Amino acid sequence: MTRVLNGEKILVTGVSGQIAFPIASMLAAENEVWGLARFSSPDDRRRVSAAGITPVACSLGDGDFTGVPDNFTYVVHLAANQAPGWDYDAAIRANAEGTGLLLQHCRSAKGALVMSTHSVYRPQADPLYVFTEESPLGECNSSHAPTYSVSKISQEASARLAARAFGVPVTIARMNSSYGPNGGLPAMHIDAVADGRQITTRWDPCMYSPIYEDDINLQVSALLDAASVPATIVNWGGDEVVSVQEWVAYAGELMGVDATVEVVPVEGTLRGSIADTSRRASITGPCAVDWREGIRRTVALRHPSKLVEMTQS
Repeated sequence: MTRVLNGEKILVTGVSGQIAFPIASMLAAENEVWGLARFSSPDDRRRVSAAGITPVACSLGDGDFTGVPDNFTYVVHLAANQAPGWDYDAAIRANAEGTGLLLQHCRSAKGALVMSTHSVYRPQADPLYVFTEESPLGECNSSHAPTYSVSKISQEASARLAARAFGVPVTIARMNSSYGPNGGLPAMHIDAVADGRQITTRWDPCMYSPIYEDDINLQVSALLDAASVPATIVNWGGDEVVSVQEWVAYAGELMGVDATVEVVPVEGTLRGSIADTSRRASITGPCAVDWREGIRRTVALRHPSKLVEMTQS
């Protein structure tokens, strides 16, 4: 279940992003990898090229695939509009229409992995509610990107249609809380602990199913193998349930400080984000990095001078 793709031609979208860049860099070791992004920053293009990835500029919502080959054997679609504000039209154009147009362009692929989000689920009153792939969907009014959940639900509909209409096998993976040295919510909290800044969250306990970067990278091939028509839908998270309060306290322990979390409730959003990952585990096998080791690695790589506790508790 830990097979790594070899000798394939793979398109990774959103390639300069937190999750996509490590995936693309890993795949580029044994495959021809093209990285699609807007590349508004020249530094991003240089970094992608230096990793052995062929950069190609494209805005998916525009539907202009000039310069983008159509003979990829696999597609890993991670690009997303997560802009602030209330422009639903722009969000749906980029996330939903862009996904459909991309899969139409790459319809000869053997499989496509489309990244969705845990934020497609309807908020539940119980912070310990466990979300399965069959749990109700609905608007999750994120304070930083209010249009995100609706546009990602729309994206899933486009991906499901593309699988059936164009015959391209698809896996839709609803990411929970990804993290590692390249970023993610726990990494943001680790940065705050290192800087002595106050951390806030929306509930106590505020639960997640966090998954470390190395496990994400190693699970890509299996999730692509699971692509199907109709689309396979799977929660993508780690095997352990952990609260923001727990990982912040442990990060503080590793850095020798007393780190606390202030609770600031946000109405209309998820109180807890626990994912049932049994379907994912049946596809990929278990995760290799437990949450404490993942937090320790993230502290060590983002703030090496702050790491004072090298043993796991």
